[in-house]
Amino acid sequence: MLNTFPNLLVLGFFASTLLRIAVACLFFYASYSAYKHRDAAAHLRFPLIGEASWAGGFTMMMYAAIGLMLLFGAYTQIAALLAGIVSIKGLLFCKRFGPLFPYSRSTYFLTLVICLSLLVSGAGAMAFDLPL
Repeated sequence: MLNTFPNLLVLGFFASTLLRIAVACLFFYASYSAYKHRDAAAHLRFPLIGEASWAGGFTMMMYAAIGLMLLFGAYTQIAALLAGIVSIKGLLFCKRFGPLFPYSRSTYFLTLVICLSLLVSGAGAMAFDLPL
């Protein structure tokens, strides 16, 4: 089958980069949302630890760290694995712990699929990653 724009196939290496930057933006917004709702997150009751006043700050720092790793392309496969774990947690707990998980289940599902794609395909352009 013929491709409509065969010259664009040269830029296929940047596809992982665009996915990486999109997920990084999602995690930066989640970090901002966790910062904005940190007071509500401090009053949530967790199953094993009860109330945790540090939950909002810890979640904000984790989202920001994963977002920075993905944005700069540092250890992208490790960041994609962590982001996939966060996406699975978001799928399971987005209704119960709303202040910590700002997106809907469909957004977390799409984020999980993108993270799995980054885990398998690699970091893309302008990234530093260890070969696995």
